[in-house]
Amino acid sequence: MQDFGRLLAGLGLLLLVAGGLIMLAGRAGLPLGRLPGDIAIRGKNATFYAPIVTCIVISILLSLVVWIVNHFRR
Repeated sequence: MQDFGRLLAGLGLLLLVAGGLIMLAGRAGLPLGRLPGDIAIRGKNATFYAPIVTCIVISILLSLVVWIVNHFRR
């Protein structure tokens, strides 16, 4: 049970850091969520939003971070 608690605490810390980075990116003027290729369709009663390019950019950055961490861990 202690390992599960550590896992939850670690995930919570990771979410806290990710949220802080996203807030800083918004204040720095980075257009995350408004990149070319992100789809936003606005109708009279509904809005559909699909941040496709933003998800790809975040995926590439996270993959790079994981690769760097694994590279220096060995």
